Amino acid sequence: MYIVQIASECAPAIKAGGLGDVVYGISRELESRGHTVEIILPMYDCMRYDHIWGLHDAYKDLTVPWYGGEIHCSVYCGWVHGQVCFFIEPHSDDRFFQRGCYYGCGDDNMRFAFFSKAAIEFLLRSNKRPDILHCHDWQTGLVPVMLFEIYKYQWMEYQRVCFTIHNFKHQGMGGSEILRATGLNREAYYFSDQRLQDNSNPFALNFIKGGIVYSNYVTTVSPQHAWEASNTEVGCGLGHTLYLNQHKFKGVLNGIDYDFWSPETDRYIPTNYSSATLAEKAQSKKALRSRLLLREVDRPIIAYIGRLDDQKGVHLVHHAMYYALSRSAQFVLLGSPTEAVISDWFWHEKRFLNDNSDVHLELSFNEELSHLIYAGADMIVVPSNYEPCGLTQMIGLKYGTVPIVRGVGGLVNTVFDRDYDRTHPPEQRNGYVFYQTDFTALESAMDRAIGLWENYPEQFEELVIQGMSYDYSWKNPATEYLEIYESIRYQW
Repeated sequence: MYIVQIASECAPAIKAGGLGDVVYGISRELESRGHTVEIILPMYDCMRYDHIWGLHDAYKDLTVPWYGGEIHCSVYCGWVHGQVCFFIEPHSDDRFFQRGCYYGCGDDNMRFAFFSKAAIEFLLRSNKRPDILHCHDWQTGLVPVMLFEIYKYQWMEYQRVCFTIHNFKHQGMGGSEILRATGLNREAYYFSDQRLQDNSNPFALNFIKGGIVYSNYVTTVSPQHAWEASNTEVGCGLGHTLYLNQHKFKGVLNGIDYDFWSPETDRYIPTNYSSATLAEKAQSKKALRSRLLLREVDRPIIAYIGRLDDQKGVHLVHHAMYYALSRSAQFVLLGSPTEAVISDWFWHEKRFLNDNSDVHLELSFNEELSHLIYAGADMIVVPSNYEPCGLTQMIGLKYGTVPIVRGVGGLVNTVFDRDYDRTHPPEQRNGYVFYQTDFTALESAMDRAIGLWENYPEQFEELVIQGMSYDYSWKNPATEYLEIYESIRYQW
């Protein structure tokens, strides 16, 4: 099968969050099974060129229709850790992807509307006719719209689209200018509840809604999140649209790349280990303390790795830190604040706790350090307000670091409470789960985890080994996606 991924990220060359990891991971797994996979991406000026090999001209003279005129583009091809990627570079005064950032510009909707248009034009002009276009998030939500309304009449009538929504919070909005720019035009037609009109704002077009309505199949990144998006406020206003399209919507759990995330081969930790050599994990704990100037003491290390924002339950992250210290545990935080008020808050805490040798706050992201924290910590907290899938808890399990998670989204599809889970026998449970967003619920779960570490170390080790036995690689998700591709491949 010939599959083209269209996305705004592909790790490690372009990575702002989990989307980049997913695009790379699923592509690599599909290709390993004998399928042809190519990835189309914007050519950002700030992407990691050191992770791209053999970058060369692929299509020098791509002209993309835009606002009744056209924009000239160059398309480059390179390999991102073995994956074939095409990078689209527009030559325009708009400087769409020469902003020194991936997202956060006032015209992001127009930037990615153009990218979507250019991606299809590239496929059309280069005579590429994939069986499946797999599009990701709002940035590519217009691809299936334009494919169905324009390009199927230009010799692309056999291409089918799978559209994956990684985060319903960010939906992509625009007005009639989007229609004029892309050549969709007909305002009355698209400003319809059955097409692109936003469910809450009748004067806005919704990119993700367009992707849901026009795609042959729609997925999100865990079964639980699919249910939440359809039935709760997590769908951010798209619940009714998902209900109308429930026949082609499901949750497929993300995977992680065990070639990159595995203590057995990890080059960023001092000593490799597995469940059979778990005692070697202590070397990473010792190295972590040494690097972060934590005191050497027979106490557990509890970690948090991830963004510091409302989605991640930042108030609970803060409380987890102080509760860990109150229980004589140590706490390590690695995360970037996404808002000024959160940044000020945690920088204040960092200065306040600067002389405390039981805590370290690293208010940035450091890939190398994250590996050492996963390996060196005993437990990892993931107290998200909502979590479409979550990779942190799955990585933690692989490294023998017991997850303490809030019971939402993909967290409940991957972590099963040691004491209270009734869907898995005791020998298959792997962590701790709490459900409310208050401090008491978090403390209860942390108390149970710390108590087991303190009082029943052999049982804690059993829990660690049970967690390490889980396979959250891309093997199972890739099988599900191939079944979806096959189901829509010959759909008329």
